[in-house]
Amino acid sequence: MTTTSASPHGLRTPAGAAPAPRPAPLPAPRWARRAAHAIALCAVPSGLWRLAMACGVHVGYSDEVLRERYGVPGWGVAYLVALVALQEGAALLPLLLVTDRLRRPRVVAVAAWSVSAFTLLLAASQVVVYVAVESRSYLSPGASTVMVLCYAPLFAVPPLLTAVTWSYGRRHRVRATPEAGA
Repeated sequence: MTTTSASPHGLRTPAGAAPAPRPAPLPAPRWARRAAHAIALCAVPSGLWRLAMACGVHVGYSDEVLRERYGVPGWGVAYLVALVALQEGAALLPLLLVTDRLRRPRVVAVAAWSVSAFTLLLAASQVVVYVAVESRSYLSPGASTVMVLCYAPLFAVPPLLTAVTWSYGRRHRVRATPEAGA
């Protein structure tokens, strides 16, 4: 009677035998690597705009609006810097989808699809809020244009993230291989 044990990949192997190595995923296509890098770059203009606001550079708000609405100077500076750090960190995460350093492809694929769907909904909601709800702007007209130009690249993130996630899922899809003797 032969004893079998379960491998970490869910395959049955004879006792004492090393589990079969998981096949290496295909490398990420060039377009997916470029899209992941583009996501990281899309966050830079809005981050610089927020940092300028935190540093006291005139970005179109009056001093009164900065103090009362945004807490700058004060707690608002820490908030803006933390928001920039969080945004830039999140923008770098898609780079993980084009490397082979992740250990749990299924979990990562589900998380990436969830984040991709969330960014699509968030982008759509921001357009509605900007057009319908926030019709009163505290910015001067010229500064409003600059702000829109700084935030516009963020609307490229949802489709780029969806494409990178699709590429990741496609490369890590479990391929059925015919078993010997079957």
